[in-house]
Amino acid sequence: MKVLIIEDEKVLSDTIKQCICKEFQTEQAYDGYEGYTYAKENIYDAIILDLMLPEMSGYDVLLKLREDKVYTPVLILTAKDSVSDKVKGFRYGADDYLVKPFEVEELIARLQAIIRRTKGNYEDELLEFKDLKINSQKHNITINGEEIFLQGKQFDILEYLVISKNKILTKEQIFDKVWSFNSFTTTNVVEVYTSELRKTLKKYGYDKYIKTIRGVGYMLSEE
Repeated sequence: MKVLIIEDEKVLSDTIKQCICKEFQTEQAYDGYEGYTYAKENIYDAIILDLMLPEMSGYDVLLKLREDKVYTPVLILTAKDSVSDKVKGFRYGADDYLVKPFEVEELIARLQAIIRRTKGNYEDELLEFKDLKINSQKHNITINGEEIFLQGKQFDILEYLVISKNKILTKEQIFDKVWSFNSFTTTNVVEVYTSELRKTLKKYGYDKYIKTIRGVGYMLSEE
């Protein structure tokens, strides 16, 4: 699972990263605008968000993400502990609120809880691309109503491409999402599995929608 840490104090950000690195892969942003950009352009399982940030406040980041229909679960981690701050955070779309200083075990437990809760709310919903439909919970894919069967990582790659349709995904992003950062294989495996995925989809005419962005990665696009 992948978590974005938006925290301007680099020492604290690194501390949080060290605290959760055994459970989560992490990326770090050090101001509000950078964090907003990362959160909008990439896919994370959760976001840890400070409120007092340069460029954009944590509240503005959260509000802007929800306006942009980015529903990644957000855990606010801040020194601001008043009831009004907490209420404002939840009204803006936060999923949980934890006050500094924090216990590592509680931080990890809260992250796991909001990820689990969010998946429970959304994974029954269908992902769609033209006549291709994916039910993530049931691990089911249909094209024009006909069920197709994809093995393991091929399913995960296609799901990620559909979630990110019309966005370029680097091989590194796909590798990190599907194999995780601590895998013993290399990013070359992405090319192998994507090639096999295309072969499976060719029967349905959907291989043409997976575009190779030379030297970068892949994109699912109707064009």
